[in-house]
Amino acid sequence: MTTLAATTPPPGQVAIKRRSRVPGVMITQFVEEIPQGKSTPDFTRKPFALTVQEGKLAFFKCMVSGVPTPQITWARSQGPLEDPVKYVSRYDKIMEEYIIEIPNVTAEQADTYKCFATNEFGKAVCTAKLNVIEVGFKKKTGLNKAAPEDYRKMLKKNVVRTKPQLKKEEGKIDPKFWEVLLSSPRMDYEKVCMEYGVKDFRWMLKQLNLKKKEREEEQAKVVEKLENLKQIEVKTDGSAEFELDMVLKDPESQVLLYKDGINVAYSDNGSGKHNLKKIGQKYTFSINDLIPDDAGLYQVDVEDATCFSTDFKIIPVEFIVKIQDVKVKEREDAIFECVLSQAFPKILWTGNNVPLEQGDKFDIKISEDHLIHRLKVKNCEQVDSGVYTAMASIASCSACLVVEAKDYQNTLGKKDRKSTMVGGGGLATIAADWATINAEKSGNQQDEHDLSATKCAQAEKDISGGEVPTAGVTAAVTGARKGVGNSSLHPILEGKEHIQRTQTLSEDAESCTEFMRHKKKNNINSGLSDIFATRGKQAELVCNISHEVDGAWFKDGKKLFSMDGLTIVKDGTSHKLIIHNCRDDDTGGYHFEAEGFKSEAKITVGDIANFDADNLHKFSKPVTVKAGQNASWKMSYTPQDNLKVKWFKEGKELMDGGGVKLVKEANHSRLLLRECLRSDVGQIKIQLTNPYGTIEATSRLIVLDKPGPPEGPVKILETTSTLIELQWGAPMDDGGSPVTNYIIERQQVGQTIWKEIGNVTADKTTYKDMNVVHGKLYIYKIYAVNPEGTSDALQTKKTMAGVMIFANPPGAPKVVDVSNKCINLKWDPPKDDGGITIIGYQLEKRKKDTTRWIALNPVTEPIKVLEYAVKDVVEGAEYEFRISAICISGAGEFSPPSVMVCVKNPNKKPFFKVPVDYMLIRAGNSVRMKVLYELVIPSSKRTDSGIYTIVAKNKIGEASFNIEVLVTDEPNAPGEVALEQIVHGKVIVSWEASPDQKLDNRLHYMVAEHNSETRIWHTVADRIFSNSFTAHNILTGREYHYKIYAKNDMGISDPSVSPTWGANSNKISVYTNAPVAVSFERPPSVLVPLKVHSTPTGYQLYMTCAIRGCPAPTVTWHLNDVCINGDSNYYITNSYGVCSIYILRVQPKDAGEYKVVAVNSFGKAECSTRLVVKD
Repeated sequence: MTTLAATTPPPGQVAIKRRSRVPGVMITQFVEEIPQGKSTPDFTRKPFALTVQEGKLAFFKCMVSGVPTPQITWARSQGPLEDPVKYVSRYDKIMEEYIIEIPNVTAEQADTYKCFATNEFGKAVCTAKLNVIEVGFKKKTGLNKAAPEDYRKMLKKNVVRTKPQLKKEEGKIDPKFWEVLLSSPRMDYEKVCMEYGVKDFRWMLKQLNLKKKEREEEQAKVVEKLENLKQIEVKTDGSAEFELDMVLKDPESQVLLYKDGINVAYSDNGSGKHNLKKIGQKYTFSINDLIPDDAGLYQVDVEDATCFSTDFKIIPVEFIVKIQDVKVKEREDAIFECVLSQAFPKILWTGNNVPLEQGDKFDIKISEDHLIHRLKVKNCEQVDSGVYTAMASIASCSACLVVEAKDYQNTLGKKDRKSTMVGGGGLATIAADWATINAEKSGNQQDEHDLSATKCAQAEKDISGGEVPTAGVTAAVTGARKGVGNSSLHPILEGKEHIQRTQTLSEDAESCTEFMRHKKKNNINSGLSDIFATRGKQAELVCNISHEVDGAWFKDGKKLFSMDGLTIVKDGTSHKLIIHNCRDDDTGGYHFEAEGFKSEAKITVGDIANFDADNLHKFSKPVTVKAGQNASWKMSYTPQDNLKVKWFKEGKELMDGGGVKLVKEANHSRLLLRECLRSDVGQIKIQLTNPYGTIEATSRLIVLDKPGPPEGPVKILETTSTLIELQWGAPMDDGGSPVTNYIIERQQVGQTIWKEIGNVTADKTTYKDMNVVHGKLYIYKIYAVNPEGTSDALQTKKTMAGVMIFANPPGAPKVVDVSNKCINLKWDPPKDDGGITIIGYQLEKRKKDTTRWIALNPVTEPIKVLEYAVKDVVEGAEYEFRISAICISGAGEFSPPSVMVCVKNPNKKPFFKVPVDYMLIRAGNSVRMKVLYELVIPSSKRTDSGIYTIVAKNKIGEASFNIEVLVTDEPNAPGEVALEQIVHGKVIVSWEASPDQKLDNRLHYMVAEHNSETRIWHTVADRIFSNSFTAHNILTGREYHYKIYAKNDMGISDPSVSPTWGANSNKISVYTNAPVAVSFERPPSVLVPLKVHSTPTGYQLYMTCAIRGCPAPTVTWHLNDVCINGDSNYYITNSYGVCSIYILRVQPKDAGEYKVVAVNSFGKAECSTRLVVKD
């Protein structure tokens, strides 16, 4: 065995990557064209992932194909495989399997193992993971010698996988109810509802359908087929088992067993507490050595999908009286009895480890309080000998049955069958017989003995289900009880009563013996029973005597003889009275007498109930309703006493409550089913029962609804670069109306729009989509349509048009920067993209000393750029990274890993964190520059203005930073103001510069105007950095005055006032023969100002205003007095004076005052507004 280290082809050969048909297998082809008859290696069966217990044998098997025959090598991700003791590889010629065995596996050998198949045309590789379950601490490790980091490794490997706990909230349904119901057959729904106290059956079905749909969607991701779910039950060997049939989509998927949400390990060889036995697609889970703590909710998960749930309940019950050994002879009955500590509805009886059921051979009885349980083995034979066991919950008791051969020569003429009973009973028959003997000896004590026999037999009533005779001693002896044939009376006698009766019988042994001899001489095997005879039908009374004897029949005290319509038959020991055509006068009391024995019965003649003929015809017609509507039936009948009316749906009796309303009157009955569902479709039956018989009438309920979804899964018949052909099946449920057509919708993966692409008739279940793009993934939905509506969709998996092509791996990630909170990475794109469009990248990380790679972004959210900042890191830990390119087919092969990098702050040269680069100081005030250290100028002067440089140095390097300091004061007023008019309607205002203009580069001027018409001063221009201004719209006949102010960051100066410009001073020479020049030049002005806006966070915003001026002014936008024209978060436009700003998604930082400033050579204009951002 060798470890394959290189993953590149031999020199001079190509490396064409492609995927195998077997999931998880990657093939590298070394040549461009493969000769005919040759092929690259491939795996026909890849190794499966293993989870084994420490110390057991672990092995991987695989089967390969390829011409010439490939060479097989094995490797593991962490560590070599050279040790021949720890790793044994071999080839099984019979099974054609390559095997690697790891005997006595240890926790250190848990890893990802690789298998390589190589020949001259290519190479195939696949992986399989080995998980090792550790069992406690090793003796050789030594508790005192283990290092703390070893404990950390142990804890990491022994982490118990858990699921969210299912806790019942007060007033709500136990969540276990839904888990159990989802895994139960429909026939058990009522049982589960009763167990958890759910009474609204219709509401339960609606909720269950919704939950089933969600659960099936989860299961469909990992399971192809799931059926034959059997709930947990206790077996005869004392273990508990549950099973299911399951076919996994990926054989490597992990099958997990949970108990109350906690993952439990299981063994596959039957030696553990929890075990799994897998034969084909049948999974059988078992729990050995049951204890009360084994109770709980057991769940089987495949990966993260729950596939099966069963609630194992252990009732804490014990055997107060256990069954005891019984010894009988052939043809006799054997009885086992036991008494439980609390009520138990049904216990499990087994004979020689074979479960026993009620039938001709075995009679199983339970008392009404469910405390006493009895098993009668009828007509015992020698093959019935063995060990019999009673099991209640996890408690059990056993006893032996010994059947001896019968001496037939000494039993001629005697009764051939009797019952032998041991284990808490068996005294009732002797007590009843003892009362009979005393009655024959002393007639005046008859009533007392009758009462004694009756009390002894009363304990049997709960078990036998019949009535105990109280009318006379004869009935007690013969057993001719009302409504009961040949029954034995066996009460359960416990404690002191049992002991006292046993002692009394022992003292009177002689009298018992005398009676037994008397009893063998005369006895009635089966007496008469009361019957209800139908008028016009035959009735029959039968009495069986233990020996052949003549007897007589009587009715109401009168002796009967054979005549027309009445026949008396004697057949050996059987005596019959047959009434051929019963009439009303046949009603009465009958009895049979033979040699002092008497058996009585009563015959009552009457009619079976009947329906009204017209109503019966109407009732038989089907009732058709739409889903959600109510359905009702009414049936009239002839009133009778003792008439029972029952309604049934599909053979199951309907009870009043929930969505069912039953009304039963003397002469009619009505049934109402509310809000019918498709599941309610079926036969509706009404049944009338009286003592003379039963009559039924049937109808049918038809519920019309939209059809069920088409039958899946959808088959892809063909997929090419230009075509995808689909095939599906007709719906299992057509909704009660024929399907008329199918609608097909399509969605391209990565988009959100579903588009209808086809509509075919119901006779077609195929569709060809011929408008596809090669390499694109598509999802289809298929709907069935009938007159009632459109079904739910049958959705396909992602289907690619053509063959899947993956991108080559990118370059290994490079670490650009690292800190204690973040690692910045960069990488290069694949050198050869093969013409494939790369839509992004997927990045994975691996922590040192672990084997698990963790994706930092899903494939559906690719990284669009060639860099990424990894923030999900732990300070002090070491990581490595790898990257894969994502194309339309998915993520390709990963790049080689990056270098291992530790998360910590690196040594860096100094740098300044957002320092202040400008300071404005009033002259005379102190200047304080604080950057780590503080520089102070106590009393500043204007000459202190300038740029100050701060330099920081360390061992790595140095950094510098400039601060501009401006020392200034309120400016002095400008100089003399002059006015001049060159063009009619315009006046040029000019002034001498302020003395501070040369000292302050931020100084500017403001112009105010006053005319004789308005007589108010108003600002006509501001922020003028020149020494002149052109005033417009100068009208004749008015006087104008101007004030010039100097302004800087400290304030405003006193004004300089211009001379008056008025009616007499603004005259100019006019030449009639010269053209008049017209100028359109004007300062900016705001035509439409900004409006106040209030916008929620995340919404878009659009603000606009209108500005004019000539020449066209320069427009700038300001947020809180900061220019934002160059900010990419704002989209700013200026179209012919309409100035707009657009914010795609408003954030809290966008709130504040927005200002628009327009400036040209003639002046400046501005307008502002506020933006309020709501949460």
